[in-house]
Amino acid sequence: MTTDPTKTSAEPTSAVEMARALFETLKRRDVDAVLALDADDAVGDVVAVGEFRGKPAIRDRVSGTTSRAAVQWHATGTFSGARFQGIEPTGKRVEIRGLDVVDVADDVVVRDTMFYDGATLARQLGMLPRRGSGTDKALRATFNRLTRLRWRCRRPSRSVGESATHT
Repeated sequence: MTTDPTKTSAEPTSAVEMARALFETLKRRDVDAVLALDADDAVGDVVAVGEFRGKPAIRDRVSGTTSRAAVQWHATGTFSGARFQGIEPTGKRVEIRGLDVVDVADDVVVRDTMFYDGATLARQLGMLPRRGSGTDKALRATFNRLTRLRWRCRRPSRSVGESATHT
């Protein structure tokens, strides 16, 4: 089913229909169509990265009833083209799964909260070592040693027989 975000019918569009339309426009890489589905104060919340405001104006509150749909997704591609979060393109192939929770009010998307495993993406880009590799094990062991050392440095030292109870 194709959803027309410009329809004038009095019947509200369901959150599921809006989520489908949103992902169809993303699949086509049609930025204008994505923005046409968003409210002026829409929020794109990419949990692993941060919150992004899709349009400049922020309204005090959203009027109307908000509906919600969850969309499980799978994406593949090659990290080429523009920088992402300050990271130069590596040319590496990536494959990630995620979940978007799409909130709809008054027939427009008011919030899209995206969840995905940022560590898996970082491993595929080469920013973190492959899970289970020698480098991964060494990195974890070093991290754990530093954590234990930090904990020891935080604890007040006590002499033999000294009580932890204060009056």
